[in-house]
Amino acid sequence: MNKFILRQSLLLLLTATIWGVAFVAQRVGMDYVGPFTFNVMRSIIGGVVLLPCIALLGKINGKGNTEAAKKMDGKERKTLFIGGIACGVLLCIASNLQQFGIMYTSVGKAGFITAMYIVVVPVLGIFLRKKVSGKVWCGVGIAVAGLYLLCMKESGFSVQKGDFLLMLCALVFSLHILVIDYFSPKADGVKLSCIQFFTCGILSGVGMVLTEKPQLTSILAAWMPILYAGVMSCGVAYTLQIIGQKGMNPTVASLILSLESVVSVIAGFLILHQTLSLRELIGCVLMFAAIILVQLPDRAKK
Repeated sequence: MNKFILRQSLLLLLTATIWGVAFVAQRVGMDYVGPFTFNVMRSIIGGVVLLPCIALLGKINGKGNTEAAKKMDGKERKTLFIGGIACGVLLCIASNLQQFGIMYTSVGKAGFITAMYIVVVPVLGIFLRKKVSGKVWCGVGIAVAGLYLLCMKESGFSVQKGDFLLMLCALVFSLHILVIDYFSPKADGVKLSCIQFFTCGILSGVGMVLTEKPQLTSILAAWMPILYAGVMSCGVAYTLQIIGQKGMNPTVASLILSLESVVSVIAGFLILHQTLSLRELIGCVLMFAAIILVQLPDRAKK
């Protein structure tokens, strides 16, 4: 492994670690503020953190001031805002489902159930007339088996409230990825992310005003998990992902990033002292195996 690949891999591993630990921050934040309030604060902070990045990248990649470039910028701007708002709406739904779901289950389970989007995305491709390989269907079967073990209780199979909300979260995140896949080649990725964060924050603010009574003292008490989720998870990790994926094999990159779910279990144990039963750990292993299987490249045809 050359130094470049090693460096990029370490950056992606750091990204996965930050995202995995973010599940702990989300859970701790619920001790002080409501789910909508938490997402308002983290999303707005995440958007603000990306503003200097946008300004810096704008200077580095400055465009000419020709009339043709201005016209092209106008078209790109329209696509950028439509894409950013669309992504923001889905991000708002998914992140709030996740935030509510994590209140009723462990950090480790939340990480693995949320990671189901990696398996669901190829299946949703059916509706876009994309062929789904046998490998993907096999991965879906393994993921379902793992999910069964995660949700199975001593009294039998039972989908708890938190598990159900996280399943819905994984589904919406799958739609979110498909929308990003559509708009990302047509717009600047960092700007798209910034707009989606602000959109998510504003929409979450509506839920906060209607259902919660946020207090400044409570928000200040939750400053550490909010800042971690906003600055580290949204701002820093997203930037690291962009830098780390540059020049990397997409399959290798996605495999490294999927370690986020494993980190969530470790972080939940080390920080919150949350443990999983042997059955739940086997379920996690099966789901992680499904995630890896789905991301493996298909064998090239001769």
